[in-house]
Amino acid sequence: MEAAKSLTPGELSQFLRRVAPVRPVFIWGPPGIGKSALVEDFARSAGMECLLLRGTQLSQEDIVGVPRVEAGVLRFSPPAAIARKEPYCLYLDELNAASQEVQRAFQRLINSRRIGEFTLPEGSVVIGAGYRGKKAGEAAPLASDLINRMAHVQLQANAKSWLDWAEAAGIHPLVKDYIRLRSDHLWSNPSLDEEPFSSPRAWHILSDALKSYGNDGLDEAVVETLASGLIKPPHARQFSAFNRQQLRSWDLTSMFRGETGWPDAPEERDILFFLVESFRARLIRELPRDGIALGQETKAFTESAKRLFLQLSAISLELAQLVVARGEDGRVLPDWFLLELTRDLPRLVTAKAS
Repeated sequence: MEAAKSLTPGELSQFLRRVAPVRPVFIWGPPGIGKSALVEDFARSAGMECLLLRGTQLSQEDIVGVPRVEAGVLRFSPPAAIARKEPYCLYLDELNAASQEVQRAFQRLINSRRIGEFTLPEGSVVIGAGYRGKKAGEAAPLASDLINRMAHVQLQANAKSWLDWAEAAGIHPLVKDYIRLRSDHLWSNPSLDEEPFSSPRAWHILSDALKSYGNDGLDEAVVETLASGLIKPPHARQFSAFNRQQLRSWDLTSMFRGETGWPDAPEERDILFFLVESFRARLIRELPRDGIALGQETKAFTESAKRLFLQLSAISLELAQLVVARGEDGRVLPDWFLLELTRDLPRLVTAKAS
């Protein structure tokens, strides 16, 4: 469903409040991105209970009920969880991965708001969700009649929205600080090799696990074990290095100010790698794509960046090349900065030697 508009969590919350009470909504988004949490928040704000049904875990009978004969007439009794008297939010997760029989049962519910002789209470809301991926691809595609009767949107991971939520939710400070620094690590594509991948849900679980140890029991080994079991392996290694960096007081901001330099001890190699990745991410985030008419603050930031690049080159040419190379995400430093870096390196070397 690439045609559907991508919304941030905040935009989706507004969309649900406006549209879901009048028409069914279908939310597309990868696993762990926060679809269920947003639907539950919507239902709570509307004063309704949220009933979650997963299409991949249901049979047709779980929706339409089992038959019974009453006065010589065959009738179906829907499950009590669905046949409620008060209005509620019916959340149909993994709907596009459900069997054709389950999709047909939901189709009748969405089309006419009825299951057999039961009608959804006035004011009830129906929201579906799913994602494109290996699991969804193995099932029947979403029925065209279902597609045509629901308003479709895509949920995208958004670090700012997640951090705003994290402040109120009491997420562990180490997790919040890391995502502030590496917002690009909030979510990653699910792995096909059955290994952990990063997502808002995974970071939330990691936060809960970190808090369960308390400050006294949270040593470097524990942090490494928890991270490696919950988030994408490269992210887990960098999160562990970030934790060690915090414990040993390495700070990228103080490095830009010239107060500290790169760690160069062999036992600090993983911290150095993390700082290099963070350095590159900060350059991509803060350097303008156009180098024309730079302000004084940006000029000062640029000079500090070139100074740090020179210092890094003296420690590890390989890691310095990592800064200027195109990353796995396809992003690269602005052309104007790379040209300035090439032009000014001899001057910087001379200044350092004098």
